[in-house]
Amino acid sequence: MTDNITSVGGGRPEAGVSALKGPTGAGAPAETRGKTTIADGVVAKIAGMAAREVPGIYNLGAGMARAFGAMRERVPGAGGGGGGAVTRGVKVEVGERQAAVDLDVVVEYGVSIVDVAGGVRTNVISAVERMTGLEVVEVNIAVDDVHLPDEEEQTEPDEGRVR
Repeated sequence: MTDNITSVGGGRPEAGVSALKGPTGAGAPAETRGKTTIADGVVAKIAGMAAREVPGIYNLGAGMARAFGAMRERVPGAGGGGGGAVTRGVKVEVGERQAAVDLDVVVEYGVSIVDVAGGVRTNVISAVERMTGLEVVEVNIAVDDVHLPDEEEQTEPDEGRVR
């Protein structure tokens, strides 16, 4: 019995897709016979959800990306329901056995950015490795903004005017 963790043919199967292959042969368990592919978008969604679960994270995405994403979500048929909000601010690079994650985050005012970044790294690495079996080699975090408590009050009245 051999343990192959590369794709069949020795090359990468497709751009944006990871190939994981377990033990092969007649003695191998049924769940490991065959190839599993994981798209970059899947890893990005997992990382985005895991980052948002950390206390102190207000939002993901740089300022302009958040603004365009918010407008896109309000326009019917413009891609608001396709998971774009989950992956906004998340970039991933997925190889055959490893993944790297880059996050743009906005933190709440008053929290320790160092502690929040550490919590995000721990949660993202744990979720991606547990759900995909890929080794996460790095999680780079760019803190793009700090959300102030009074900023939310300024945007609420405008949203409530149009129904």
